[in-house]
Amino acid sequence: MISRYRLAEIAALFGDPTRAAIVTSLWDGRARAAGELARGAGVTPATASEHLSRLVSGGVLRVEPCGRHRYFRIAGPGVADALETLAQLLSPRATSEADGASEPLARARMCYDHVAGRLGVSITKALLARRLLKWREQALTLSAPGRHWFGRLGVDVGALERGRRPLLRGCLDWTERREHLGGVLGAALAMHLLERDWIRRERGTRALLVTREGRTGLSRTLGVRHI
Repeated sequence: MISRYRLAEIAALFGDPTRAAIVTSLWDGRARAAGELARGAGVTPATASEHLSRLVSGGVLRVEPCGRHRYFRIAGPGVADALETLAQLLSPRATSEADGASEPLARARMCYDHVAGRLGVSITKALLARRLLKWREQALTLSAPGRHWFGRLGVDVGALERGRRPLLRGCLDWTERREHLGGVLGAALAMHLLERDWIRRERGTRALLVTREGRTGLSRTLGVRHI
C-alpha cells in the first residue's frame, strides 16, 4: 500500500541495516547475485530475498535474470546520486568510526560509475585549473578546450549530449566535502582510466587502486600527484 508520505517510504527502504548493507555493496555500479549479497550482509538467503524484493519494488534496485540466477544492481544514476547526497549527512568522524575501510574509500572509489574520493576531487580540480571545465552559475560546464581534450581521449561528447542523462554535474563528495565530476562525462572519464589500467577496482569493495602507470599518467597529463 502506497501512503501519502512517499518520502517516509523511501527513507524506510534505507533505514534497515540489512538493506543498507545490500545497497552499499552495490554502490560501485556492478551487478551481484542474491547469494553474494546475502553473505555480504550476514543474513540467510531467505532473509536477503525479502529485503531484495522490497528494494526492487521500491525502485532502488533492478533485477537481471541470467539462467537460474538473478543479479541485482543499483536501478540507475539517480539512485546513486541520492545515496551520495545522503552520505553527505555523515560527519568525517562518524564515517571513520563506522567504516574500517574509510581511508581506502576516501582516497579513491567508484561513486556508481564515476571516480570519487580524493582522486576524483583532484582530477576535477585539475580540469578546472586547466580551464577544461568551468563554473557557470554554480554548475560545472564543459569548455571548448575541454571538449577537444575529451575528444582526444576518444570520448564522443556530441553522442553523450544526445543521451537522456546529464552530460556532467558536480557531485559533492561526502568524504572530501568538495565537488567531483559526475554525469555521463564523468562516467566516460572513469571508463577511460579503467581501460588504460590507470585505476583498478579493488575486489569486493568500491575502493580504487591507482596503478604505477596511473600515477605517472595522471601526473603528466593533469598534474595530479600525492594520491
